[in-house]
Amino acid sequence: MSAKARLGRTAGLISLATMLSRVLGLVREQIFAALLGATAMADAFVAAFRIPNLLRDLFAEGALSQAFVPTFKRELRARGPDGAYRLGNTVAGNLIVVVGVMVGAGVFFAPEILLLMARSYVDVPGKFTLTVELTRIMMPFLMFVTLAAVAMGMLNAQERYGPPALAPAMFNVVSIAIGVGLYAAGVEGYQVAVGWSVGTLVAGLAQLGIQLPALWRIGWRPALRFDLALRDPAVRQVALVMAPAIVSVAAVQVNVFINTSFASDQQGAVAWLNYAFRFLQLPIGVFGVAIATVSTTRFADAAVDNDHAALSRHLVEGLRLVAFLCLPATVGLVVLGEPIIRLIYERGQFHDWDTRATTDALEFYVVGLVAYAAVKVLAPAFYAVRLTRLAVIASVTAVAANVALNLVLHPIYGYRILALGTALAALVNCAILYVAFHRRIAAIPHARLFFYLLRIGLAAAVMGGATWLVARLLDDQLGHGSFATRCAGALVPVAVGAGVYALACAVLRVEELDQFVGKLRRRLAR
Repeated sequence: MSAKARLGRTAGLISLATMLSRVLGLVREQIFAALLGATAMADAFVAAFRIPNLLRDLFAEGALSQAFVPTFKRELRARGPDGAYRLGNTVAGNLIVVVGVMVGAGVFFAPEILLLMARSYVDVPGKFTLTVELTRIMMPFLMFVTLAAVAMGMLNAQERYGPPALAPAMFNVVSIAIGVGLYAAGVEGYQVAVGWSVGTLVAGLAQLGIQLPALWRIGWRPALRFDLALRDPAVRQVALVMAPAIVSVAAVQVNVFINTSFASDQQGAVAWLNYAFRFLQLPIGVFGVAIATVSTTRFADAAVDNDHAALSRHLVEGLRLVAFLCLPATVGLVVLGEPIIRLIYERGQFHDWDTRATTDALEFYVVGLVAYAAVKVLAPAFYAVRLTRLAVIASVTAVAANVALNLVLHPIYGYRILALGTALAALVNCAILYVAFHRRIAAIPHARLFFYLLRIGLAAAVMGGATWLVARLLDDQLGHGSFATRCAGALVPVAVGAGVYALACAVLRVEELDQFVGKLRRRLAR
């Protein structure tokens, strides 16, 4: 099997697992929206979860994965599984200490942090106090997902992608069970917010637990070790790569922090942005993260061999897959954002005006969808070859542009501009990384990639026209007053769009379509 075919096959397997997770995530969000809608309590929960979630991206799934996987791969080659697992256990031990301190600080200083993030919550009776309480409940979530990220890194580095890809699905399954329990119990308001926060902790623990049996089967044994002085060269290398990676990820998270601060002065805006961003995360998670997970391992192997041609080849293959999958997703979300949001969310405490407000945010977010997914493929290359400074520069520059845009335009256009700023930041980040890769790591065949993007763009445009026409006809004929008509108005255009896109790609001879069709035929034959 060729390297390109292996990338498509492995990314496809991860995409299926991630698709399951994202669909379950939408079910989780449906339950949350039905229980809390875009009320003050929904705003409080979203803001409270931002703090441990921000730190998770900072130390666990962001900087840690970039630093840990390449180093673990080197240890695996140099010292075998025992040496690699010793590194994993030591990194886990160090993180328990560091993250434990952070969790304690987050619990103690929650009011001060939230005054920076959501000061206007103080103006609504009880809202700020509830946000502080929920933050303190959910802070230990950071510890569980940090250890889950270490387990994920050890499995991915050994090309065991299944359990790590299913771990987020387990998080969502537990969250859904908690939500259904709250709904069945008939609780409302405050009790829902507190119960959902406790459920988040349990779900985080489940996300770690589902990966441990797979690690045990391939030889890992828990043996907590500490090396806070960084005497071990491999542990020191993880820390040295993590430091600039943290700065890079922190720049993005500062953007999220600032956006929350801006949005908090408008009732419901924090929740609307959160619901819209969840939709953006669906194609990013299903396609972008899957491709990036495989690319991270391939970049690590090429960097160990000092094979710059392989680095370039892996990057181009990853970017082609991102474009093939995310460009049509972008067009689809622009055309069908409102009917899909109406179908998924509009019930219970989530009303028609919430649908329109969430759709407005989504239409701005999707401007950066392809770039957001591409950054997840580009950035690991810089960490693999230890050019972390360039990744940091790209991230900081992008966030600075976003903050400037927010400061100037938010007073005029409101919360919607925050979504646009996030999208433009992704575009700037992607552009800087792309140019830096070509100049500092390996040459990229720009012309071939450009003409490929033109073909994909043409296919997506044809798909968009057909999808818009079908959606318009269905809405005119059926309306969207019942659940059945909402299903028809959202799902029929999606099916038509998928068929038209596949046909257009076949006419334009897009190779990635042949890979997917061939894989589907083999699966059906089996």
